[in-house]
Amino acid sequence: MIRAAFIDRDGVLNVKAPPHDYIKTPAVLQLPPGAAEAVARLNAAGVLAIVVTNQRGVARGLMTAADVEAVHAELRRRLSAAGARLDAIYVCPHDDADGCDCRKPKPGLIRRGMSEFGLSAENCLLVGDSASDVEAARAAGIGAIFIGEAPCPPGAVAAANLSQAVDIILSARSS
Repeated sequence: MIRAAFIDRDGVLNVKAPPHDYIKTPAVLQLPPGAAEAVARLNAAGVLAIVVTNQRGVARGLMTAADVEAVHAELRRRLSAAGARLDAIYVCPHDDADGCDCRKPKPGLIRRGMSEFGLSAENCLLVGDSASDVEAARAAGIGAIFIGEAPCPPGAVAAANLSQAVDIILSARSS
């Protein structure tokens, strides 16, 4: 039974910034159609909604940790207005060369969430829009749902959007 959905932020829970840019302020945050309702459906089913997001713009000096927190506060506010909530948000502020264990495709953010919520791998799935998301899920030993127009990476299940991913999660939860 699925107890937690680890959700990538940019490109899944919110509309991705243009190439080589970042969601630096709450003003540019946009939720795709149906995203808030999808999170509310997870909440109603008792599935934890946990965000795992790489934000290397912090390491590159393009935004601050406070900027990221302001975006997350706005994200939580918008979700709350739609009757949805996030159970946790885990952020990697590092760049590729920093050698951390939390930047996807490494599984540190997922493992942290699993540890803090007392979850086992068989009870978790990740929803992401990049190969590094799927690789992080695989490294953490959990399943992955891939949202995107690129070919679905091996080992992941394809979904058109977060709403369809939640359909898959809830059907897996009942089986």
